[in-house]
Amino acid sequence: MKKAIGIDIGGTKIAAGIISETGEILNRAEVKSDPSDREKMFKKVIDAVERLFTESSMSIHEMEGLGVGIPGKVDREKGMAIFQNNLPWALFPIKERLLDQFGLKRAVIDNDVYMAAFAEWKAAGANSNETFVYVTISTGISCAIINQGTFYRGAGFGGELGLIPVLSGAKGTKWNRLETAAAGPAIEKLARRKLQEESLSSKDIFEHYKSGAFEYQSIIGEVTNLWAQGLYSISCLLDPHRVVLGGSVIANNPSLLNIIKEKLETFQISEQKHLLGNMTISTIRQDNGVIGAALRVFEEI
Repeated sequence: MKKAIGIDIGGTKIAAGIISETGEILNRAEVKSDPSDREKMFKKVIDAVERLFTESSMSIHEMEGLGVGIPGKVDREKGMAIFQNNLPWALFPIKERLLDQFGLKRAVIDNDVYMAAFAEWKAAGANSNETFVYVTISTGISCAIINQGTFYRGAGFGGELGLIPVLSGAKGTKWNRLETAAAGPAIEKLARRKLQEESLSSKDIFEHYKSGAFEYQSIIGEVTNLWAQGLYSISCLLDPHRVVLGGSVIANNPSLLNIIKEKLETFQISEQKHLLGNMTISTIRQDNGVIGAALRVFEEI
């Protein structure tokens, strides 16, 4: 059985896993990030990988290689992290450093959403003739598109769904970017402003909503309407065969899918409504980045 290392790097944590070529997690480790310095951050990546093998009978020399998902813009050919909002790795040669560190011959790097999308595409069993879209709703909002078995990247910045303008506000009269209006931090900001409660977390907000608390219903109603607007942009521009929603906000609240579909349907014309039966919530949840990064070692697209 072939195995590879998958690494999912974020501003708060680094997850690493030993993954089989069929996508099974054989071992997993997680460490806190240290974005205070580029070398300290790199050391944390090393720690995550070393922890995998400290807690396993497997050897790193059994691995086919490693895959790495990184936020922001990457240069896949040169193996460099170019720009990130939450990491100190401007023009950081992550691929070369990791190959030197662990003595492996193969490494694949890509944006973290693209890595997660690849895992979701494989898990969904999507037809290679289809257009598949993975949308992540978490601290930020983004998507990745796999069209006929190949990532659509545009000039290099394709999939930035969070930058799309949507009509926000209780009366839908204010233009805002989707991520600014409806990602995790924006949901907290909205609820705190409306309810005059400074300590609300997104977890609290959704728990209150699910318990039926009246004042939270309009907040989630507004947020799901914004998500539906973003998804309608995808529906119109790509007419995808399948959409999978992931990221901590939506994966932890799967009951919202039906509400999103209801709101999306109000925008769609009849020829677009086939998408409603082909929208699902991720079943891999928070492991999709690790799994996708490792699977890309075996199969590059």
